[in-house]
Amino acid sequence: MNIIISIIVGGIIGWLAGVIMGTNTGILMNIIIGIVGSALGSWLFGSVLKIGAANNAGNFNIPGLLFGVLGAVVLIFLARLIF
Repeated sequence: MNIIISIIVGGIIGWLAGVIMGTNTGILMNIIIGIVGSALGSWLFGSVLKIGAANNAGNFNIPGLLFGVLGAVVLIFLARLIF
């Protein structure tokens, strides 16, 4: 059941990050961007910058979605910078 929730939340996070960054990717890429972006957000904002609520990135709550979207936005920005 957790994997289904991760896919749904990842899709929401990826879609929100895509809207913010102006990308037009499909649902599969939104899910991938959301899941990887949540992991990046948790690591970057939680472990590196020591923001306590960032450890919830990817969870289905307000701080989790916020830091998940921030991580996904950083991921899209880095991908644009590289490619």
